[in-house]
Amino acid sequence: MISTTDSTASKLRLGDVFRVGASGPKARKMRTALSALGVSIGIAALVGVLGLSESSKSALLDEISSLGTNLLTVEAGGGFGAGDSELPDTALATISRIPTVTDASAVWEVDADVYRTEFIPEGETGSIQVVAADEELVDTLNGELAHGQFLDESTSSYPNAVLGSVAAERLGVRNLEEPTYVLIGDDYVEVIGVLEEFPLAADLDRAVLIGKDAAVDFYDANENPAVVYTRVVDGSIDSTRDVLPTTADPENPEEVTVSRPSDALEAQAAADDALTTLFLGLGAVALLVGGIGVANVMVIAVIERRGEIGLRRSLGATRAHIRRQFLTEAVIL
Repeated sequence: MISTTDSTASKLRLGDVFRVGASGPKARKMRTALSALGVSIGIAALVGVLGLSESSKSALLDEISSLGTNLLTVEAGGGFGAGDSELPDTALATISRIPTVTDASAVWEVDADVYRTEFIPEGETGSIQVVAADEELVDTLNGELAHGQFLDESTSSYPNAVLGSVAAERLGVRNLEEPTYVLIGDDYVEVIGVLEEFPLAADLDRAVLIGKDAAVDFYDANENPAVVYTRVVDGSIDSTRDVLPTTADPENPEEVTVSRPSDALEAQAAADDALTTLFLGLGAVALLVGGIGVANVMVIAVIERRGEIGLRRSLGATRAHIRRQFLTEAVIL
């Protein structure tokens, strides 16, 4: 007599895997919510930091690109208020003759205080400085006007003022819809323009600019430039930087300081990159902690449900079925 035994392998359909796997998180809603919250915080931190940092970096790089990296400033010592050290009165002309210099302009210090009206107490100038400027300054710095016009050949010969962005705010000048005047020295001077911010020449944001001829004729201004701004040909920045001190002041080149304002913005971009890396690391740690939390929950779930596992095994569930169930729960979390 021949006996036959039919062995039918236990099977678990895909739909049953998800149904059984979802039953665990549903039965332990608070634990599931806390585990999911940890992972969500980690992901949100990564996405948020990455998005904000990339946006900030992109804006900064766009600003550097629009302003140009080929601007060099030539100063005697510390520039504005540098004491006895000063550039020769021929510095602007000699620098302009360098073949690799495409644009050059300068500002001169003016020994005068500026007030909104004569009723402002003496000395309360709001740290605003009066400087003389040539007509090419805005073009050299790639600047823009917020209101009015800049100095030209006709307005530079007489007392007319153009305000930097910070100076305009401190003097209470918001627009030029009506004739506006400020007190420079003992004379009221009409404001003909207000500048936008100069990212590469912050000193000018806190200055009131008048024409050089007017500064010399009416305020006895020093004709030695305080700062010379130069635009040079891309690719020749370093070589031009090397010859600027001797060109500006052949007798005392060691007293001439040449700087590149865009370096500060590039350093800021590098600092932003470092901070981005730091915050991404912190976000990754938060995500790792969330993942460990999920793993911990699953380990506890397996320990707590050993009875359920034994029952299912006795009813024909294989090790693979149990493994799929708990992996599905982890994926759902």
